[in-house]
Amino acid sequence: MSETKPSLNFIEEIIEEDIRNGKHAGRVHTRFPPEPNGYLHIGHAKAITVNFELAQKYGGKTNLRMDDTNPSTEKTDFVDNIKNDIRWLGFEWEGEELYASDYFDQLY
Repeated sequence: MSETKPSLNFIEEIIEEDIRNGKHAGRVHTRFPPEPNGYLHIGHAKAITVNFELAQKYGGKTNLRMDDTNPSTEKTDFVDNIKNDIRWLGFEWEGEELYASDYFDQLY
């Protein structure tokens, strides 16, 4: 009996082609970049799951990078809740969380 090859979605097809071609030295590194101006919703949960599970599947890493580019709407409470929600979904990011504002001096 022949073995059935698991089907891949379009993202996995791109990743596997990149790995075959040696792109990025075969590393898979994703990120989840929420804006900490509110609580997460179901769309965020989907994005978290896709990014973290793809990185896990290919032995890669995922960064949590807060897109804190609008300081008037962002709060530490939202950052803490986002981190708690990601952990509640069963995921852990690589290293410390990152912030877009950390790079403002380089960008502007």
